[in-house]
Amino acid sequence: MSVEITWWGHATATVRDSGVRVLTDPLFVRRLAHLRRRRGAVPPAAAAVVDVALVSHLHADHLHPGSLAKLPPGTRLVVPRGAGRAVPGLRRVVAARGLRVTEMVPGDVCTVGEVRIRAVPAAHDGRRLPYGPSRVPALGYVLSGESTTYFAGDTGLFDRMPEAVGPCDVALLPVGGWGPYLGPGHLDAGRAAQALARLGARCAVPVHYGTYWPIGMDAIRPHEFHSPGEDFVRHAGRLAPDTVVHRLGHGECVRLEPAR
Repeated sequence: MSVEITWWGHATATVRDSGVRVLTDPLFVRRLAHLRRRRGAVPPAAAAVVDVALVSHLHADHLHPGSLAKLPPGTRLVVPRGAGRAVPGLRRVVAARGLRVTEMVPGDVCTVGEVRIRAVPAAHDGRRLPYGPSRVPALGYVLSGESTTYFAGDTGLFDRMPEAVGPCDVALLPVGGWGPYLGPGHLDAGRAAQALARLGARCAVPVHYGTYWPIGMDAIRPHEFHSPGEDFVRHAGRLAPDTVVHRLGHGECVRLEPAR
């Protein structure tokens, strides 16, 4: 019984459980609008060969049609309900690639192979900015196979997070961002450690940091780019001492064994 996590950078990771390959928030570009990738290679083509891809919300660094176009024809794609209506580029990619789309809201469940995927709430403005419909929810996902893995997407702390997520073996938590300041609806390293303490996961992998940064702003609050992973390890050691944190480099993989 095991789960394998590969972090490709930002919120993009591969979770392999029960023979099922799950890709989170695919982003396979060197540059996105005013952001450029400062650390880690763009994920290789093989990273797009998965059984299912999950999109947590409609922000361009999480739902990126050009990256979804790299998925093999017929790949299962799970998105928040209303995403196809809100993002014309998504509709075009789905039609061109023959992707099999499942739209979800918190509480919905779908199954891919031996893995059960449950949508859970996220405290985040998940609209397609700057004008998208607010009725499209931001989601996290709980993957239940041989292990239980929580992918938080983008979220702030919210009161019923432990009840919404439930028991989990592994938590993939955002600990930073792509700019010098985090707005509301995000976790920094300290708040992510608080979330981890509430969730009680046995293992954690910090994501959503140290990858993209605004062009021309390398010298503006550089610690917000470089340090969130290490800061999360330190805060988690204090707030969730029973949790093992695996701080991965870009493209690195860890294999985790559930408790017997």
